[in-house]
Amino acid sequence: MRDVVRIVELAGPVPDDGGSPDLARLEDFRDLSRADRRPDRPGGRGLVLAEGTVVVRRLLDSPYPPRALLGVSRRISELEAELAGLDVPAFVTDADTMASVVGFHLNRGVLASADRADAPDLDGLLAGARRVAVAEAVNDHENLGSLFRNAAALDVDAVLLAPGCADPLYRRSVRVSMGHVLRVPFRGADWPTLVAALRRAGFVLGALTPSGDVTPESLAGTDRVALMLGAEGPGLSVEALALADHRVGIPMAAGVDSLNVATAAAVAFHAARPAGVS
Repeated sequence: MRDVVRIVELAGPVPDDGGSPDLARLEDFRDLSRADRRPDRPGGRGLVLAEGTVVVRRLLDSPYPPRALLGVSRRISELEAELAGLDVPAFVTDADTMASVVGFHLNRGVLASADRADAPDLDGLLAGARRVAVAEAVNDHENLGSLFRNAAALDVDAVLLAPGCADPLYRRSVRVSMGHVLRVPFRGADWPTLVAALRRAGFVLGALTPSGDVTPESLAGTDRVALMLGAEGPGLSVEALALADHRVGIPMAAGVDSLNVATAAAVAFHAARPAGVS
């Protein structure tokens, strides 16, 4: 490995930090199965964790400052170009030793940890945006990760998180998003703050609901659109629906009244893409 990346070979019993600054970073990966180390729960470390070479590459190309890597030799070698010049330790080991650190066998063969980045300024985030998603009470981490992946694929410039949403930087969300939660900017705030910022930026608010009276396609010609999405089951709150300029419905076959929130988001994101975007 070139430049300043420090390779630390691990074999046999997993050492404690022993006073080594590099080995102290191994703590980022210990016992991930215990309460799954959710960063938003007691015992969480507040770190971002990426799994697999694809997601780790996206983390290394993101605003989140990397701290360390842990992986089998082949996976670490695959990341050599991305690691060049980074001042981080890379722990290289076998699958069994890696499992003894993490607490379970990790099929993807590599993990990376990073510190969180500062949240972007809300007005600055919206200044150049044309399409944004606003999620309310989407508290399933896998749905939230899928929503970010769909947003990245379908020209959504940012995701705003209204009250009740899960932490998008939880490991499962990062994994399901294929790392796109690290690339699509997001910001959380209460409804009054979010709506005031959206109005200042000239956004039209469309609330997705089975009782919608317009389709997502009808918003495609609108310059700036915020698509509001609620949790599966209850959907958007009465408060959120009252804030919307339009109630947006996706036509469905008889006998089906709703879609998974990430699936509904994908349909709406595609249908409401700005004019001229293929």
